[in-house]
Amino acid sequence: MSAANPGPSGPPPNGGPPRTGEDSVAKLIAIAPKPSPAQRLISWASRPPGALYLPSCAIVALVLLYEDSVPGGHLPSFLLGMGGGAVLAAMGALRLGIALTTARSVIRYHWLRWLTPPLIALAAVVLSLTDVPLQARVDASASDLLSVRETVDGSADVPLDGEWAGFYPLKTAAVQEGVTLFTVEGAGLLKDSGLAYSPETLPTDVFVPGHGNFVYEHISGDWYSWTNY
Repeated sequence: MSAANPGPSGPPPNGGPPRTGEDSVAKLIAIAPKPSPAQRLISWASRPPGALYLPSCAIVALVLLYEDSVPGGHLPSFLLGMGGGAVLAAMGALRLGIALTTARSVIRYHWLRWLTPPLIALAAVVLSLTDVPLQARVDASASDLLSVRETVDGSADVPLDGEWAGFYPLKTAAVQEGVTLFTVEGAGLLKDSGLAYSPETLPTDVFVPGHGNFVYEHISGDWYSWTNY
C-alpha cells in the first residue's frame, strides 16, 4: 500500500487555497523575536578567526615590514599599518574575551586559528626590531647603489628623478665629507631620509661635525641610514 500524500495542515482561510506546513514554518520565522545586538555580538565572537580576519592580519604585517624596509620609515605605510593593526588588535581582543566567556570549547577546537594572529604579530615585531627588512632590502640593492655612486663626483645633489637602484627609487645622490648620500623617494616619516655609504665608520645617533643636521644609524657593513633634522 502506497503512502498517502500529506494533506493540508489546516483549513483553507476564507475559502482560499489550503495552508501547507511550509507556510506555518515561514509564519513562525516571521514572528520569532529578532536577536539583540548583544546576541549578534556573542554569535560573531564565538566563531574562530576565519577567511577575512587572518589574511587581513598578514596584509597589515607585510605593510609594516615594508615600512621598516624604508630608511627613516614610510609615512603612508606607517599610518595604514598602525591604523589597521590597532583595529585588528581591538577586534581580536574583543572576540577572544567574549569567546573565553561564552564559547571556550570553540577556542580549544580551533586553537590554531586563534593562535595564528598573535604569532603573525610577534613575527612582524621581531623582524622589525632586528631590522631584517631594511638590511635585506639594502643588501639586495647594494650593487646597483654602488653603481650610482660611481657617477657622483661632487657635493652638489645629482637629480635622479625616481630612478630605481635595486629596490629603491632615488630622488638625488651626493657626496659629503667622503660619505655618499642617497635620498630615497618617500623615505622619512616627517623629515627627509635616505641611505649613506661610508667606508669609514660613522658616529650614530648624534650630529656629526661637518655633516650639517644629518644623523646616521648603522644598517650593516658600510651602509647607514640618515635623517636630516
